[in-house]
Amino acid sequence: MQPPFRRLLIANRGEIALRVMRACRELGIETVAVYSDADADSLHVAAADLAERIGPAPAAESYLSVEALVAAAERSGAEAIHPGYGFLSESAAFARAVEAAGIVFVGPPAETLAALGDKLAARRSAANAGVPIVPGTTIALDEGGAARDLAEVGFPALLKAAAGGGGRGMRRVEDPEGIPSALAAARREAAAAFGDGTIYVERLLAPARHVEVQLLGDRHGNLAALGERECSVQRRHQKLVEESPSPALTQAGREALAGSARLVAGTVPFHNAATVEFLLDADGRHYFLEMNTRLQVEHGVTELVTGLDLVAWQIRVAAGERLPAEVLRVQPRGHAIEVRLYAEDPHDGFRPVAGSIGAWRMPSGPGVRVDAGVTADSPLPVEYDPLLAKVLVHADSRPAAIARLRRALEETLIGGVQTDLSFLRWLVHEPGFVAGDYDTDLVAERWGDGPPVAADDERLAAFVAHEARLAATAVPQPASTAAAPDRPWARAARRDGLRRAPRR
Repeated sequence: MQPPFRRLLIANRGEIALRVMRACRELGIETVAVYSDADADSLHVAAADLAERIGPAPAAESYLSVEALVAAAERSGAEAIHPGYGFLSESAAFARAVEAAGIVFVGPPAETLAALGDKLAARRSAANAGVPIVPGTTIALDEGGAARDLAEVGFPALLKAAAGGGGRGMRRVEDPEGIPSALAAARREAAAAFGDGTIYVERLLAPARHVEVQLLGDRHGNLAALGERECSVQRRHQKLVEESPSPALTQAGREALAGSARLVAGTVPFHNAATVEFLLDADGRHYFLEMNTRLQVEHGVTELVTGLDLVAWQIRVAAGERLPAEVLRVQPRGHAIEVRLYAEDPHDGFRPVAGSIGAWRMPSGPGVRVDAGVTADSPLPVEYDPLLAKVLVHADSRPAAIARLRRALEETLIGGVQTDLSFLRWLVHEPGFVAGDYDTDLVAERWGDGPPVAADDERLAAFVAHEARLAATAVPQPASTAAAPDRPWARAARRDGLRRAPRR
């Protein structure tokens, strides 16, 4: 089969860059990695066919630089750009610049990003379509009117970034006195993460569950709703665990959510992948929260229950292919759960930590998938998100999936840096989570800073000793007669058996 594109640039880093590369390999597409100075020796650079430097470590000067990314695509001869998630993945300006350069943007068109990628515009679109929205503003907050707007919405309230998600640029406000500091902090964080400090406000619904619907559309008017994902296990409004199907929904509720998601998508010309997110109140009523017009971190959960490769279909749709009947009518099967492994301390408010990975052992076996962006000896740049890997499981039922996840987490060993592994091991035994009876306050109410957890010192020591014995007894490999650049990424590529072309 003819590849959709000859060469594709991935405007991202870490785990998602590697995930896109895997889809490209199977489609026969060459890949171009981009990297900042902090990522010169990273796995995604080693794994790509070509690599382009785009700037210094700060994201604003590299991964958020439209000019640098488009120039890298032009230098490398890339025919398409996949934005991944985060960074510029929902930037209409980036999509327009890509299209103006004669390069295909693997995502919704720029007009859709402008209408729905902007959270405020998306709220207006949903309301116009007759979909209930979380009470709040539909215009940006300004300094002079912030107190008035929050008073009208009511306390407690949430300040939210209009240009992105993932908990970035979000602050809870309990009373009028807290407005100035919360607004300033939200704007700083949003500007650093998304290049846009625009903030709006929503009423804080509690208790509530966070459920989202995965959409996939083509350029010919076909639209598939691929089921929902439950995303209520969160800390600082950022997801930690996702599962599908949601244990909170009846079949009628599931169909209502999918219908509302289709209504929102129908307000604009839409193709490619997007997720419509909702809050469910205590009575099961749903409210539109936002529409993420990009691939989600948790897309693998939907892939496991549907058997579809969402990244491959993103690329194929961008090349003009139609979604076939087997995609449009796919029925989810079984139950899937994803947990996120972060370099952060769950016993200290999930504070991000820096350092370098030491021991690294990920789980395997039936029904287990790991998407990782690091390995042993990987440094952890403080400039970027502390996500290390995602562990996903799939089984015939939710109880079986939880049992499989328990086993997978027991197999997982990470040394050299604090992670949230102890929290995840606690969670899969927590009675409310096991019963499916939880909401977005689970972490705050049931974890706090967590119970004392025994360290993995003995298992880590045994694992490290085993790896050392293997290294000591390894048979030296003959030197290659082919010329190869003696650079860290090239050594990493040879070590991991990754294909690598000379860096441009």
